Amino acid sequence: MNNGWFVTVEGGEGAGKSTLTERLQQELESLGYDVMLTREPGGIDIAEQIRSVILDPVNTAMDRRTEALLYAAARRQHLVEKVLPALKQGQIVLCDRFIDSSLAYQGHARGLGMEAVYEINRFATEGSMPQLTLYMDVEPQIGLDRVYANQQREINRLDLEKLAFHEKVREGYLMLAHKFSERIVTIDANREPEAIYQDCLKTLLDRVGQRNL
Repeated sequence: MNNGWFVTVEGGEGAGKSTLTERLQQELESLGYDVMLTREPGGIDIAEQIRSVILDPVNTAMDRRTEALLYAAARRQHLVEKVLPALKQGQIVLCDRFIDSSLAYQGHARGLGMEAVYEINRFATEGSMPQLTLYMDVEPQIGLDRVYANQQREINRLDLEKLAFHEKVREGYLMLAHKFSERIVTIDANREPEAIYQDCLKTLLDRVGQRNL
């Protein structure tokens, strides 16, 4: 990843990723780090247009393979247009979601198979992976309750899935966290936001501090 540091934040709906990443960016910048905050799907114009199609509640007829391919397409454009250039400049890239989301949602919860979905994304990213992933582990019902209690948050197509789907998503994430424990750090996201934030900040600084960025 050249001189930069690629960090992703993952988790099910209502895990608190967006608020967390914004706070982490602010704190890291206050410590003198050069940080770029971005998200998937999205982050750049083309990917944001794809995001609007994927998450539109109207598109309930979307085939699961179509969904997986659209995520991979958005990921490719975002990676080459925004993420890789930032890493080459030595920035910390803090990204809300990446490949693990596709593996958990489309690979496991949609039943396409993690290996099949990984191959799609390996082609799309040419093997680019984060050096650190913070997985926000939240009980699906707690996460969904947060989503519907937050009037500022958009309700998207995935939010409307049944609880069983979100439970499968979590199951997929836990499988990934076990398999890639050297990269994925599991954070208990059922707690109060401040406790979650402090754990994430400590983990991030411990890893980033190992390198002189």
